[in-house]
Amino acid sequence: MKTMKWLIKREMWENKGMLLWTPVVIAVAVAVLAISGLFFGKVQGIEMEGQAIGSITIEGAVHTRIADTLAQAYIGAGMPVLMVLSLLVFFYCLGALHDERRDRSLLFWKSLPVSDFTTVMSKLLLAVVVAPLITMAIAIVLGLVILLATCVMLLAHGTNLFGAVLSSPDLYLTPLRLVGLLPVYILWALPTVGWLLMVSSMARSKVFLWAVGTPIIFSMLMLWAEKALQFGIDTGWFFSHITNRILLGVVPGSWLAFSKDTIAIAHEEHKLALPDAIFNASWSTLGGVSVWLGAAAGVAMIAIAITMRRRREEV
Repeated sequence: MKTMKWLIKREMWENKGMLLWTPVVIAVAVAVLAISGLFFGKVQGIEMEGQAIGSITIEGAVHTRIADTLAQAYIGAGMPVLMVLSLLVFFYCLGALHDERRDRSLLFWKSLPVSDFTTVMSKLLLAVVVAPLITMAIAIVLGLVILLATCVMLLAHGTNLFGAVLSSPDLYLTPLRLVGLLPVYILWALPTVGWLLMVSSMARSKVFLWAVGTPIIFSMLMLWAEKALQFGIDTGWFFSHITNRILLGVVPGSWLAFSKDTIAIAHEEHKLALPDAIFNASWSTLGGVSVWLGAAAGVAMIAIAITMRRRREEV
């Protein structure tokens, strides 16, 4: 465990600019834009629950619903940061095993008493656990800052929501729900992470083209074969379950494309709060076979990446 801890620290130190400072800069930019819009924008036009809240005091049930909505949805302000996570993990995995061969630092790291398995696992853990946790923490802080700014702006216009928001359980449960989705993210991201690590360990050059071009070109050939030769191939299923899983598995919430109906039923028919509906639907996707098949394929590709790292020492 101590070796793994130091390997992850080493990876974090080498990629600190990309994995930490990039989401921080984006969060600061979003916060500045949002706060500027709140305090210097057209506040008179803001409406919630169909009620204009620019200059009047709102009480009663509408006041409670507005507070609940803010307490449930404030994490949405961090979505730009969460979406950047997919790019960070994608490009980190793409260069994780190729860059050390290109600059020949692999020879130094191989001289240390650390196995290829442990080294690749440290890169995997950084991609699917450490980087998402860092991004989630930044997104939560961003959401809280914008929520605070929103409450201050509303207070300045006659509506005090501080007490109702602070007493809402959703204010405290929302970050826990977000962190609670990490196991779901890991399982859905494994096919993409495994594919990228495998390509990174095998390609001698043009890693991006190999990683992205291969599945796209193969998918286009499948489409051409279906159109020209009538092979009876379900290309829509292939694009959705193979190509997208290989390239887009690291996008947070990518699994929701397979559970839109479940969320709509839970939210509209069973009157479940939208965050709860999304959380429950996300975990329910683990009951499907496809997610486990994808995870198994991801593990197999990671095993290939470990073998290739053991055999190759430079590009």
